[in-house]
Formats: sequence, C-alpha cells, structure tokens
Amino acid sequence: MRLQRSVPLRIKRLSCLFSSYQSSRLSFPVHSFGETRQELATFLQSCAATNSSMDGRKAHGRTVLLGLLPDIFLENIILNVYSKTGCFREARQLFDGMRQRNLISWSTIISGFAQHGRGEEALLLYSQFQATHEKPNQFVLASVLRACSGLGAVEEAAQLHDYAIKAGLYADVFVGTALIDVYTKNCYIEEARLVFEELPVKNAVSWTAIIAGYSLVGRSEVSIELFSQMVKTDLQSDRYVLSSVISACSLLSLLDHGKQIHAYITRKQCELDVLVTNVLIDMYSKCSQLSIARKLFNQMVVRNVVSWTTMIAGYMQNSFDWDALLLFSMMNRQGWRPDGYTCTAGLNSCGALEDLSFGQQIHCYTIKANIVHDEYVNNGLVDMYSKCNSVADARKIFDAMTNYNVVSFNAMIEGYARQGELQEVVDLFNQMRWTSVKLSLLTFVSVLGASLSSTDLWLSRQIHALMIKEGMALDLYAGSALVDVYSKSSNVDDARSVFEEMQERDVVVWNAMVSGYAQNANGEEALKLLIEMQHEGMVPDKFTYVAGFISASQLASLLHGSQLHNQVMKNGLDSEPFVSNALLDMYAKCGSIQDARKLFDAISSKDVVCWNSIISCYAQHGHAFEAFVMFEKMQETGIEPNYVTFVGILSACSHAGLIETGLRHFHSMKYKFNIEPGIEHYVCMVDLLGRAGKLDEVKLFLQQLPIVPDAIMLRSLLSACRKFGDINLAKHTAELAIATDPRDSGSRIMLSNMFASAGMWADVEKIRKGMNHSGIVKETGYSWIEVKNEVNAFVAKDKTHGQGELIYSVLGGLTLNMKSIGYVPDTVFLWHD
Repeated sequence: MRLQRSVPLRIKRLSCLFSSYQSSRLSFPVHSFGETRQELATFLQSCAATNSSMDGRKAHGRTVLLGLLPDIFLENIILNVYSKTGCFREARQLFDGMRQRNLISWSTIISGFAQHGRGEEALLLYSQFQATHEKPNQFVLASVLRACSGLGAVEEAAQLHDYAIKAGLYADVFVGTALIDVYTKNCYIEEARLVFEELPVKNAVSWTAIIAGYSLVGRSEVSIELFSQMVKTDLQSDRYVLSSVISACSLLSLLDHGKQIHAYITRKQCELDVLVTNVLIDMYSKCSQLSIARKLFNQMVVRNVVSWTTMIAGYMQNSFDWDALLLFSMMNRQGWRPDGYTCTAGLNSCGALEDLSFGQQIHCYTIKANIVHDEYVNNGLVDMYSKCNSVADARKIFDAMTNYNVVSFNAMIEGYARQGELQEVVDLFNQMRWTSVKLSLLTFVSVLGASLSSTDLWLSRQIHALMIKEGMALDLYAGSALVDVYSKSSNVDDARSVFEEMQERDVVVWNAMVSGYAQNANGEEALKLLIEMQHEGMVPDKFTYVAGFISASQLASLLHGSQLHNQVMKNGLDSEPFVSNALLDMYAKCGSIQDARKLFDAISSKDVVCWNSIISCYAQHGHAFEAFVMFEKMQETGIEPNYVTFVGILSACSHAGLIETGLRHFHSMKYKFNIEPGIEHYVCMVDLLGRAGKLDEVKLFLQQLPIVPDAIMLRSLLSACRKFGDINLAKHTAELAIATDPRDSGSRIMLSNMFASAGMWADVEKIRKGMNHSGIVKETGYSWIEVKNEVNAFVAKDKTHGQGELIYSVLGGLTLNMKSIGYVPDTVFLWHD
C-alpha cells in the first residue's frame, strides 16, 4: 500500500525534473552506467568548487532521472554541493532520505551547517550521530569544533578535546587547528598554545589560527614572535597569516616590524592581494605613515569598498579630515557605494571640521542607500550634528533610534555638554541608567565636563561617588577629568586625592594637577609637583611649562622662572607662541622688564597676545610712555588691538594719572575699534578718575554705566574716598559694595579705618559687630621671600617659622633704628584695634 501511494508522487517529481532539464544546457552522454556516474560526479564537484547551487540542483535532478540514486558516493557529493552553497533545506532533505550514511556524510552536513553560522543545528546533528554509536573521525570532530567556536561553546569543545585525546586524534592537524580556533576566539589563549605546541605537524592554517588568536586577546607581540618562527619553516605564508601578523603590528603601532613584513612579502613574492594590501594600508595609517599608505592605495589594481574605507578612516584617525572628505568624494565620483563604515568615517571628519553641509550630504546618501538605520551610522550622525552645534538635529536622530547603546548616549551627552545644557545632560544620564545601558568611563567624563562648565561641584561629587559605586578604576581620561573639575572648583585637596589614587599617570594628568595648583594661586605646590614630575621621568610639555611660569609669576620667583626658561630652550619649546607669551608675562610680573623686552624682541612672529603682554608689562610698572609706544607699533604691524589690549592701555593711563589720554582711549575703543567696554575697562576708568581726586566725575561715570557696578568698581571708588577723606561718599559706596557682595570684608575694613581715623568709634564698633554677627573675617594677607631656593611665607604676628625668634629680633632692631631717625608710621590704612 505504501509503495502504491508513493509511486504517483515519485513520477510527478521526476516529470517536473525532466521538463526543467529539457530546457537546460546540461547534457551527459548516456553510454555506460559507470561513465555517466563518473561524469556526474565530476560535474557536481565543479559545482561545489564554483559555489553554483543552480547547476548543482540540475545535476541532482539528472542523477534521479538516470536512476543513479541511491548511491552513497553521489549522494555525499550532492550533499557537499548543497552544504557549501547554503541550500540547507535541500541538504537536510537529502540527508534525511539517505538509506545509508558514512562518516563523510555526517562530516559534510555538520561542516556545512557550522561554516554558515548554524552551529546549533550542527551540534544537534552531532548528537544524532552519537546515537549511531559510530566513532567520529578527525573531519567530524573538526566540523563540530568549528560549530562550538561560532557558538562560544567552550565546555562542549573541552569535552571533544578530551575525546580526541582518548581516541588519539589530538595530534591531528585538522582537529588541533579547530581546537586552537575555538580556544582563541573565546580568549582561552594558554589552552590554545598548549594544543598548538603538541601538534607534530603544523600547517599554514594552524599558524594563522594561533597568530590571529594572540592578536585577538591583545598580545600582538607574541603574534609577531610566532610569525618569525613560522618564517623559519618551509611553509609558505598565505594571505590569512600575513593579514593576521600585519594586524598585530597595527595594534601595537610597530612600524619597523610592519615594514619588515612588507619587505618579506615583496622578497618572497607572496600574493599581495586586496586583503593583504588593505591590512598594510591600515597598519601604515595607524603608524601615522599616511604617505606610504596612500602610495599603496594608489598602486592597487583591484580595490574594494574596504580599501576605500581603510584609507578614508586612516586620514580621519590622523586628523587629516579634509583629505578624508576629498577621498570620500572621489569614491562617489568613481561609482563606488560607501557602506556604513565608510559613512561613519566621513561623518567623524565632518564633525571634526564642523562641516555641517558635507555631513548633511552624507546623511542624505545614507537615506538613499538605506543604511541610515545602521548602528554605526546613527551614532556617527548624532556625533556629527552635535559637533557641528546642531544639537536639535542630533536629538532627532537619537530619538528615532530603535536600539540605543553606550556610544549613542555618549555622543548625545557630549553634544549637550558642549553646549553647556546641564539639565539635558543629567536627564540623558538618568535615562541611560534607567534603560540599563552599561555606563562607560567616557560617559562619566562627558558628564563631568558638563558639571565643570556649569561649576556644579555637587554634581561632580555625585558623579565621582557613582564611579566608585560602579567599581570603575580611574583611567587616564576619567582621572584627569576629575582632577580638572575639582581644581576649577577650588577644591585642590580633593583633586590631589584623586591624583594620588591613580595607578597610571601621563603628562596630561600631571598637567591637570600642576595647573590646578596654579589656577588656585598655590604656586609653591605647583612648582614642587613640577619638580616631582621630572624626578619620576615624565617629560614636561608646553602646557606644563606654562603652568610653571604662572606659578613663578604668583611667587614673583624670578629664579624658578629663569630655570624653567632654560628648560624650555633645551626642549626646543621657546618658539611656541603659547609658551613665549606666558614667559613674557612671568618676567613682567617678576619685575624684570629688561628680560621681558629682550624676549619680546627675540620673538619672530608676534601675535596680539604677545603685544598685549609687553603693553601690560610696561603698564604694571608705571612705564606709560613705553606702553603707548608699543600700542602704536602694534597697529603699525597690522595687529588690531582687542579687549585685553585696552585693559593694559587704560591701566597705564591710571598709573600715570593721564586723565585726558585715558578718556580718549576709552572712547576710541567703541567708536574707532568697535570693542564694547567691559568690567575691567570700567574699573580702570574708576581708578583713573579716583586717583586724580575727581570723585564727582566717578559718581557720574558709575551712574551712566550700562551695567550695575560690581564690588571691584565700588571698592576702587572707596579707596579713592579713603585717600581724599570723603567719608559721606565712602559710606554710601561701601553700602553699595556690601549689597553687591555681602561677604565682602575689604569694603567694611576700609570704611572702618576711615571712621577710626575720624574718631567715629561708634561707627567702627557697629561695623565690627556686624562682621562678627555675619561671620565675616578679614582675609589674611601674607608675604614671602625666596632664600636658597626655598620660599618662606609670613603672615602678621606669625611665629611658626623655624627662625622666628631671630627674625623678630632683627625686625625689632630695624624698628628702633627707624624711630631714631624720626620715622613716624602711617596707620591710616591699618585695621584698627
């Protein structure tokens, strides 16, 4: 009954196959059975070699028509065709219908499923094979191990490894290579190395597997060492092993090793195909040898999209962003279709150049090419729009994404942080935590940057606490960001704690800490840390020296400043405008005007900062005429004065009492140079008029200001009132200054001293009680002197110095000598007790 029901179906299938083959060009001479069988087998093998599934199906039909099946020899060949061409349904149907199977049948179908990423089905087939109680050979084991590699099934692979040892197959090159592959891809590199060393015979695939494995786990130096061993054998290096070892050189930026391998390829006349050339281009790009990379690219006869992408990415990674975009345009003009990786590299270059127009063109292309939803493209678009200050467009892309990851969140957070939109940063950061996206150190660095721009110390502390809670070790970026944020929030002790906690420090971290001390007027600690930095073998860069010059300026330590100047010259950094301007400022603030002028004259290319420094130098030391001469020369050389220039010029007028000249320059700012005056200029004008005793003019000037006078301006007027004894105006001015800055002690003390000098002790008592009640104390003033390379600091009535008794003894003697010659101290400006 079964046979009768199956006959019509079999006839129907055969008739369909016959009609399809009538129209095909396949023709096999039907002579003898053996001859036709062999010809079909040969043709089927060629189908497998050429990956032709259509011809394979036709040949399969022909074997059915000729009645050559069942035949395990032909069936295994057909099974191989279907497995290699990805026709899994047909392969499984044929396999399940086979009356007889051998080891070749099992290894063929398991290998086919494993090679095409269907590892679970391959392992399921192996389970069925085990039920046959037949012992697997090396080919079956190698195929199953390949499936384990794709699935990350290390435990199953270890069981197969145990079986291979028991069955005596562990030394087989196919099994060994498959074991190396599964162990390396799952980061069990030591186990892989043991298998490799136990192989009596190693082929090129074995060497490739172990070399690529070490590169994968970040031990590229071992990959290069293994390649050197391989070269000493008789094996010919193929494209795969060459690409693996060149990639290892890329990861470590080992240019010399990479060049040696390139020379080896040329000497041995190895196949320099597209794959190897692409990897060479990548290696040279990562070693910053873009001219060699581009030469290789230009010499390529055959290129693919990867070639273009690698070269474009090479330019982008080395900040040659214009070249990257030019090559991207050339790629389009030559008819190539950039993929997601190419577009991402182009978008990164657009972001770096803030070229919104080009970035929008790439965006349009990704929509037309239907790759706009690619994860890398989406992240690239968010990053590009953010860096081009188009945060609204970046947010549209971000909100349209279906799968968020840490990269997309970081790009969006960085965009808002750059715009100073702290609330948006915090909201996104919280959203990131709620959606269970794993936070990265870059996330924390971006949020810290936003908190720094808003000087939100509370948020910075919260972020730091969360980093500790998440168990994140401080890397160079996060550590330097924390040092920076604490320093700029005047929490230098916290910054130093973070600095000391870091296991690894580079020059950026040291610079952040040195600059932190300098920014907080702690020049002594800054210079000590700079010396410690050099003792630990770190080489200071231009930013380190600038911080050092600022610190020397704060201490008025010409000795330290000169020593740093010598180091700058030895390191060849004295031609850097950034450094020379800071050095010029240091000499000016240390009172060495001649050295400042000598340095200024030696600078070949003077920018506006350089001119401002020398003008301010002369202004600070009362050399108004020289400051004006420099101002005229500056304009003669074609340098336009800026905001800072006029601070120096007005300061010079103030110190020299040149009222008319000061007023003329003040008015020329806006009407001649189109510079809107700021607080610093107003302070200079108040000081200029106040020093000349023109208090009514100062009052009128302040009343006409377009802004509300700040505490500094009012204190300047108060100082003039003290000098000229106008108590009524001083009282009114002090009230305004205190209302502007309630914690201001300077205004209260100046007014109190004026009251004391006038004998108005009730008013003095009133100010003192008010200060005590508000917890306001006089800011301690201190002085210092440098003796034998050591800075000695002093405050009033200080007895903590090691030589205090001797110092007070000498001071007492000097005081007696002064009195003996008739000196009477002026106590008007003292804090009266």
